[in-house]
Amino acid sequence: MDVTIDELVIADAPEAWAAAGFTVDDDGVCRVGSVRLRLVGSAQGKGIVGWSLRGVPEDLTDVDGVVTTVSDAPLVEPAHHANGVTYIDHVVLLSPDLSRTLGAFGGIGLDPRRVRDGELGGMPVRQAFFRLGDVILEVVGSPDSATDGPASLWGLTHTVDDIDATAAFLGDRTGPVKDAVQPGRRITTLRTREIGISVRTALISPHVRGH
Repeated sequence: MDVTIDELVIADAPEAWAAAGFTVDDDGVCRVGSVRLRLVGSAQGKGIVGWSLRGVPEDLTDVDGVVTTVSDAPLVEPAHHANGVTYIDHVVLLSPDLSRTLGAFGGIGLDPRRVRDGELGGMPVRQAFFRLGDVILEVVGSPDSATDGPASLWGLTHTVDDIDATAAFLGDRTGPVKDAVQPGRRITTLRTREIGISVRTALISPHVRGH
C-alpha cells in the first residue's frame, strides 16, 4: 500500500482559515483535495503539529520527530473553497539533519523521487521530493551540515485554478502574484500573520503541460 497523507493537524482556529476563503466543516476540518486539515486551535502549539499517514507500520508514532498517527480512513471528498484552492500542491518539511530524516523516511518505505540543490533565504539547501498520493512532500535541509532536534512540518502550497481570480478575491490578505520557480507557474503568498494562520502558506497556479 502506498504511503499517503490522511490529515495534517494544524494549531490554528478554524475561523482564521475561513477568513482566508477556505471552507471549514463543523468539526473543524478543512478538506483540501484528498487531505484533511484538522484545525485544533492555538492551545495545541503553532503551525503543523502532526500528521496522520496511511500505508505505514501500525506502531509508528513519529517520523524523525514529526508526531505521526496511523490511519486507514478512506480519501475524503474535496470541499469547494471560495479562494479557488483545489488541492495541496506540496507540503514542506524542514530537517536539521537531512541524512537522518531521509533515513527515517526510507525506514517506512519512502524513497525520494528527486533531489536537487538550491537556496532558501540566501542559504544553500538540498531538497528531496517524495510523492505521497496526490501530494508532494518537499524535505529541505542543509547539504553539508547537521544539528540536533526534530524535523518539522513547516509550510503548505495550495494549487488554485485561477491565480489572478484568487488574488483579486483575497485582496490585501495576500502578496503580489509573481513567477514561481516551476516554469510556467505563478505564485502568491498568503499574509498569514494578519489573518491568524500560523502555517507558511502559498497559492500557486496549476501545472503547465510539458514542464
